[in-house]
Amino acid sequence: MNKRVDVALSKEARWPEEMAELRKIALSSGLTEELKWGQPCYTLNGKNVFLLHGFKEYFAILFLKAAIMKDPEKLLIQQTANVQSGRQIRFKNMAELKKLKPVVKRYIAEAIAVEESGAKVPVKKAADFEIPDEVLKAMKKISGLTPAFKKLTPGRQRGYVLHFMGAKQEVTRVSRVEKAAPKIFEGKGLTD
Repeated sequence: MNKRVDVALSKEARWPEEMAELRKIALSSGLTEELKWGQPCYTLNGKNVFLLHGFKEYFAILFLKAAIMKDPEKLLIQQTANVQSGRQIRFKNMAELKKLKPVVKRYIAEAIAVEESGAKVPVKKAADFEIPDEVLKAMKKISGLTPAFKKLTPGRQRGYVLHFMGAKQEVTRVSRVEKAAPKIFEGKGLTD
């Protein structure tokens, strides 16, 4: 048990008992418990396998390579269309968690096996997305922005592309490019 996780979970207001029970299940896996992104995270040889987190409507276990895991019970949920790798098993109450406890343990074992295999989740790169013409034109209008964008890490590029494309209106997409330009020139990601 990691003391930092103790502190983080002591602040859990919505799901304290449920998260404690989910933590017991997680600890029984034999993985190393750490605190990452403010959440209990379970790792194998320094690699993230799954994490626990609570939301307003549910609490969940998020498997970081679930896109390549088996899902015989059809429980794994993709949070948003842009999440490429991770999937959650969500719970609405303690009874649901207790009922699914044996299944959750099997999914944890599967996640560990996937990590031990060294398998990688194939992810789309920024270049794989169809970037709207107005975004490309807006980037070309700002001197040096396109080369600066290409110097960003693939994950940062993908983050910006998804942010730009997430706007419904052309004017908003162009505005997002203009507002993001200073961070792109600094080599920073959208949330840095």
